[in-house]
Amino acid sequence: MNEQITDSTEIRNQRAREVALAALKGVPVDSTDLIEFQSQGRVVIIGGAEALEFAPRLEAPLRAQVLLTEGEELPGVPVISQAGRPLQIFGHLGAFRLQLGEPGKPNAETLTADLVLDLGAVPQLGMPMKPPGYLHSGIDETSLGGAIKSLRELVGTFDKPRYFSYDASICAHGRAGHIACTRCMDACPAEAISSLLERISVDAHRCQGGGVCATVCPSGAIRYSYPQPRDTLEQVRLLLNTYRQSGGSQPVLVITTDVAGALYGFPANTLPLQVEELASVGLEVWLTALAYGAESVLLWDRGDTPPSVASALQQQLLTVGEILSAMGYPDSAIRRVRDADQGAESDGTKITVSPANFSANGSKRQVAYMAIDHLYEQAPRSRPMVSLTVGAPFGTAQVDANACTLCLACVGACPGKALLSGQDEPQLRFIEANCLQCGICTRTCPEDAIWITPRLLFDREQRNQTRLLHHESPFCCTGCGKPFATRSVIENMLKKLEGHWMFQDGRSRQRLTLCEDCRVVDIAQDTEAMAQGISGKTLQ
Repeated sequence: MNEQITDSTEIRNQRAREVALAALKGVPVDSTDLIEFQSQGRVVIIGGAEALEFAPRLEAPLRAQVLLTEGEELPGVPVISQAGRPLQIFGHLGAFRLQLGEPGKPNAETLTADLVLDLGAVPQLGMPMKPPGYLHSGIDETSLGGAIKSLRELVGTFDKPRYFSYDASICAHGRAGHIACTRCMDACPAEAISSLLERISVDAHRCQGGGVCATVCPSGAIRYSYPQPRDTLEQVRLLLNTYRQSGGSQPVLVITTDVAGALYGFPANTLPLQVEELASVGLEVWLTALAYGAESVLLWDRGDTPPSVASALQQQLLTVGEILSAMGYPDSAIRRVRDADQGAESDGTKITVSPANFSANGSKRQVAYMAIDHLYEQAPRSRPMVSLTVGAPFGTAQVDANACTLCLACVGACPGKALLSGQDEPQLRFIEANCLQCGICTRTCPEDAIWITPRLLFDREQRNQTRLLHHESPFCCTGCGKPFATRSVIENMLKKLEGHWMFQDGRSRQRLTLCEDCRVVDIAQDTEAMAQGISGKTLQ
């Protein structure tokens, strides 16, 4: 009897899954820009004797040139000898640049190519995701035959989607010459992201849509754009809703790059969500899936995840596990699995909540908070907050009142607008919901007076409340009485200028306690100061 019930449930879930997957085909996905590549077949082959022997086998439209790493040249083969010079490879399909030697030195030489075939035992480029047009091949006949085929297929004009969008205004990478957040750069397996100090730069031609950059970005400055986050979240919502409405039970979302494999290997109650790369969705999507009614979320890792990506995923899983555990849910309700057996359901790895009906159209952080709030409303355990491991994108900031001068450098640098100035008097205020834990405030503070701590407040009102971190009474001009600075700023300035030759007499020191207008007037009336050529601009 029990076997009949189980079989009946499996059949019902199987049918519900088929209906749900069919419904996904009706979800429109916004288009994105296309990135174009043009390759005319110019190939640089890197290697020794094997490269010299292989080059003549490439026929039109391929045109080969050998970068000889060792050995002697052969007649009839265009060869450039490396001759012990360091080699750097830049660019991508259709626009490679190979730099030999140090630029500006007599031995420097630059090669250009559409394609690079590396026959070395160890590839010249070590990143997990090589640039389009760069091939590393073995030197056995089977591998070389495959290389010829691949090279011929890479001649012509090609395009691919622009996988990302970037908003520099909310980027936490750098401010005022200080670098803070480098999460996207550290995680990118294609090494397509570089620093421009105040912002990042993404090489759209080298980006291959891994998406981990968007997953680890705490502010949402870099976003996956094909599909866009709202399209992915709509797919999750529709998948789960349709499955339940069709009679399916105990839904489990499986995020995978191989839908066919998931359908074959996992139970009938698992709903596969196709993604370009496993890391292209992060905790806001996982938590929203639970809020929409998934009993667990499985990240099916096929074993080909690059180390930097795996590390970033592990950090996200750690954070989300700490959040779930603090609410009384199993921290393994969202987990990475290597095979279908690990995805088998058990009471210890699933949660059950009433499905949410919110539309996940907000920013990355807004979506995450909506999901967390929904799960918290039905949580088995009610705690005001949870302490998180360093690296989490949520947290608080604190200030040493004895050290802070309210210069507000941190306010100007904060990309999330978590730190705010006072409205009518010297104050430093804080909104915890906006804090990215990027650390730019700690780097820009000249007094080392501010520090950050990762945590999450579950109370929505408390999280969004503007609270006072530090305040002082304003320092009033000793001439006109107008408030123009804080007492600590004036005291620090007087102390630092004690030994300066310009401020040895009482009048010049008194001038530091005047506002800008009164200072200019005082200088104009001081014949000695005017004679020395001191201007109000110098003193500001």
